[in-house]
Amino acid sequence: MVKKLTFSGIVIRLVFFLLALYVLFPFFLVVINVFRTTNDIVSNPISVAGMSLSKLTKNFSSVINNSNFSFWSAFGTSAVITFFSIVLLALFGGMAAWVICRNKTKWSLFIYMVFIASMIIPFQVVMLPLISTFRDVGKFLGISMLQSFSGIIFAYLGFGGAMTVFILTGFIKTVPYELEEAAAIDGCSPERTYFEIILPLLKPPVVTVTILNGMWIWNDYLLPSLMLGHNGKVKTLPVAVQAFVGSYVKQWDLILTAAFLAIIPMIILFLFAQKQIMGGLVDGAIKS
Repeated sequence: MVKKLTFSGIVIRLVFFLLALYVLFPFFLVVINVFRTTNDIVSNPISVAGMSLSKLTKNFSSVINNSNFSFWSAFGTSAVITFFSIVLLALFGGMAAWVICRNKTKWSLFIYMVFIASMIIPFQVVMLPLISTFRDVGKFLGISMLQSFSGIIFAYLGFGGAMTVFILTGFIKTVPYELEEAAAIDGCSPERTYFEIILPLLKPPVVTVTILNGMWIWNDYLLPSLMLGHNGKVKTLPVAVQAFVGSYVKQWDLILTAAFLAIIPMIILFLFAQKQIMGGLVDGAIKS
């Protein structure tokens, strides 16, 4: 039997439909305009007139073979930074969440609250002090913390740690403590207990935080632009797109094509992993 829609049900569906259109509209603009030239885009950016496969092929070729853009170099840089950042976040975030859950002290609660509080601080508030601090620390250690892989990965560990610990802490609370007691009776050290018993049980939320952090780090523009700069040798894909933005002329066809190429890996990742994302968020965040 088909359930009849009520007036409130129709309104709710209409609202969500309009929200979906609002969210997807920028992506729609990118998709249609990679098939067009700059003149077509400037004349009418929301029109489908002038779309052709030949223009798409030309735009792709111009972007990938452009010496100033260095697509494959920027792609590799983004891949390296994203990979090491998400691996270290999952590793250290999981250990921090486990210690916070199992040590019922005022200090552990305080540290957990600090993690939670840091989630509401906008990056724009701390970005200038962050750059100054990294520059001073680099001088003190005799290494370059700016325009380097190590510096930006370390920064992502700081900014991504709060959400990682928050989600993993909620899940670890559901893991029976008796498992750890049994391991201790059998002579397992805390390190062995975590890596051989706790970590395998954390697979669902670890996959979730890995995907969420990966999408954020891959698409991030502001932090790499500040730490790596626009003229440095190390450039991520979002920063490299700036190569097509001139002082007086903007190559909109190439800008949008480069942006489209940059977001394709994340679209594929999200389509294959959306169930894990939602399941991990429900198991972790709600149980917190």
